Amino acid sequence: MDKLDLPQGTLDLLILKAVSLKPEHGWAISERIHQVSRATLQIPQGSLYPALHRLERRGWIKATWGASENNRRAKYYELTRTGRKQLDAETDAWKRLTSAVGLVLEMA
Repeated sequence: MDKLDLPQGTLDLLILKAVSLKPEHGWAISERIHQVSRATLQIPQGSLYPALHRLERRGWIKATWGASENNRRAKYYELTRTGRKQLDAETDAWKRLTSAVGLVLEMA
């Protein structure tokens, strides 16, 4: 299947959603998005880690060090209270946008 380019800002929304479920390390976030999207979305590390750092700087996620499943040191990211509000706002905006685009695409 052809590669899909994510619209601007979509990666942030996907990361916020992924870490809203439980704290995860970067690779697990990427794998979860890949898995849930039925292998349609593949997030390269070169995009994922800058996005994680950006979200952390904005205060939407916070990171703590822990051990991964294979007992390696990993940074775990979790949603902050501010991040929860941002996720809710972005989810609402995404639903409005996709609904409007759907209407335009279905016009006769």
